[in-house]
Amino acid sequence: MVWVPLGPQRTDCLILLHTPNVNSSKMSLEWLVAWSWSLDGLRDCIATGIQSVRDCDTTAVVTVACLLVLFVWYCYHVGREQPRPYAAVNSLMQSPDANGLQDGYVYCQSPECVRCTHNEGLNQKLYHNLQEYAKRYSWSGMGRIHKGIREQGRYLNSRPSIQKPEVFFLPDLPTTPYFSRDAQKHDVELLERNFQTILCEFETLYKAFSNCSLPQGWKMNSTPSGEWVTFYLVNQGVCVPRNCRKCPRTYRLLGSLRTCIGNNVFGNACISVLSPGTVITEHYGPTNIRIRCHLGLKTPSGCELVVGGEPQCWAEGRCLLFDDSFLHTAFHEGSAEDGPRVVFMVDLWHPNVAAAERQALDFIFAPGR
Repeated sequence: MVWVPLGPQRTDCLILLHTPNVNSSKMSLEWLVAWSWSLDGLRDCIATGIQSVRDCDTTAVVTVACLLVLFVWYCYHVGREQPRPYAAVNSLMQSPDANGLQDGYVYCQSPECVRCTHNEGLNQKLYHNLQEYAKRYSWSGMGRIHKGIREQGRYLNSRPSIQKPEVFFLPDLPTTPYFSRDAQKHDVELLERNFQTILCEFETLYKAFSNCSLPQGWKMNSTPSGEWVTFYLVNQGVCVPRNCRKCPRTYRLLGSLRTCIGNNVFGNACISVLSPGTVITEHYGPTNIRIRCHLGLKTPSGCELVVGGEPQCWAEGRCLLFDDSFLHTAFHEGSAEDGPRVVFMVDLWHPNVAAAERQALDFIFAPGR
């Protein structure tokens, strides 16, 4: 099927002819020579093209329509099943059905909660999530996660007592209780530049404290002695809208951090306050895929963090990075006149977790999965 001039006297009018394939090249060449680019010819070409589309083969139209419908259905199907920021974990943690406190943390005991469930079915659930992710995307770069899930029981049970993440251990990550500032240099410098902003919003919040009640939004944690309270902006991968509205600049700052964990249950951001005389029971964090960052807001003397047996002190306006999958504790031995120890805490990705692994872990450990 080619375009040819209608006659020698009109080179600006075209019709659609069916010719044998043998003459296609010759007729195309004749058409190119005869054709003169004029506005009238372009107008007739467009009009004839529209007519040709109307007259085209019905089978071809049906085929294209079917392919388009399949493509739209596929896009809808994939989009509908993407992980959503469910609040299931957070609501379970605060529900009256939650039972038991262990090392100052509530465990919801729900079989639907990956973060808090400790049973034989956990590894199967994680492997199912990994398979679902690989089917949608790719197995490429999943070797370490696959290995970790397949042998999770052995890893968690055979780890030395100094480092025992409670939920998920990713093998072959460099192990150290503390990290240098260069591990996540961009985010550390950004947090430190905004020290005064975060401090001002904390001081506004802290004015609501009284001796007889805990202000709305704050959470009391169990400790052997003293008081440890936290104000979460992000709790286990779930934003806390009411709290974020009270600290708008700090919340916006989280969006500027390149390595903040915000899409899975291992991600938190909060203000943590220790009153004088407080001791936090030694405990392990849930995983080694993150490093915990503490920005010192108020750091009186007599306060200390001990990770893996190594003590460190906070400093105001400075970040302290550590791996909380190591056995760790914190205490405030100062006097009442010293005031509370206050840090802004945010969970960042371990620098040796690759981008493809981060995406997969966000999917596997998405809140509500």
